[in-house]
Amino acid sequence: MGGEESKPPPRQPSPPPPKLEFDEPWRKMPWGKNSEIEQKLRDFKLKHPSVRFVRILLIGDVGAGKSSFINSVSNVFQKRITCDALTNTTSGTSFTKTYETYYIERKDGSHLPFAFSDVMGLEDEEKGASSENIIKALSGFLQEGFNFDPTSTKSMNDPGCRSNPSLDDQTCCLVNIVAADKISLMKDGVFNKMNKIREAASKLKIPQVIIVTRPDLACPLVHQDIRKIYTSKKIKEKMQECSNRLGIPMNHVFPVKNYHEEIDPDDNMDLLILKALDQIVNIAADKLKKKSFNSGEKAE
Repeated sequence: MGGEESKPPPRQPSPPPPKLEFDEPWRKMPWGKNSEIEQKLRDFKLKHPSVRFVRILLIGDVGAGKSSFINSVSNVFQKRITCDALTNTTSGTSFTKTYETYYIERKDGSHLPFAFSDVMGLEDEEKGASSENIIKALSGFLQEGFNFDPTSTKSMNDPGCRSNPSLDDQTCCLVNIVAADKISLMKDGVFNKMNKIREAASKLKIPQVIIVTRPDLACPLVHQDIRKIYTSKKIKEKMQECSNRLGIPMNHVFPVKNYHEEIDPDDNMDLLILKALDQIVNIAADKLKKKSFNSGEKAE
């Protein structure tokens, strides 16, 4: 009789797939407390005698969501979908060409004390807005309507630079907009421009934050449930990557989902936007207090 046929060794069970989320949120969010944060922002008052608005300058790659973030903030306070800052989803070049300021209205039609300065999207090398012109915007030298497009033929009547900007014209906070699903694809030239602007802002002692957009496109968990944004390991990785590439600490990095396909407001999306804006406004207000102290002006 022949020997028994050798049997293959039993299959080892496959290791379980890595968990996509933490057991507990690594950053706490006051879900359902929208009205408290919103009212705090509506009641916010600047105490600097020479400044009417917290001026927030937004920079980022083409398509990162600068204009969409402005519209999303407006949606939160207007309780409806708005489109004050025009956006474009069909082109690979920046839809914003000029220096524009956007204000958020109160219920009575007056403006809340913060304003967003939107600029042309950053592109690689010589394309898009130059870092030099955006650095001028930090100090308030650019006039409303300034054309960033290097390919345009500017007329003598086009807005240019002001010679003596007031404190009210100057940036109070620099916000870097980065798309979570695109950060790994961003060109070094764009990061080089962002870091030049960031270095200039640091010299001017302008506080800086990062807004991470499109988290739902970077993580399937967040796509299904926006409340999983701070249990998602993928989103924390993307936030850490943003922090490392731009040299801004994690406690100044905020993920938000901009309004894009939605036709009605969403409380969870709104809370992320409100929380980020609350941090931005308070960081900027702290900067203004220091300016008031250093200039000898009295805060109210």
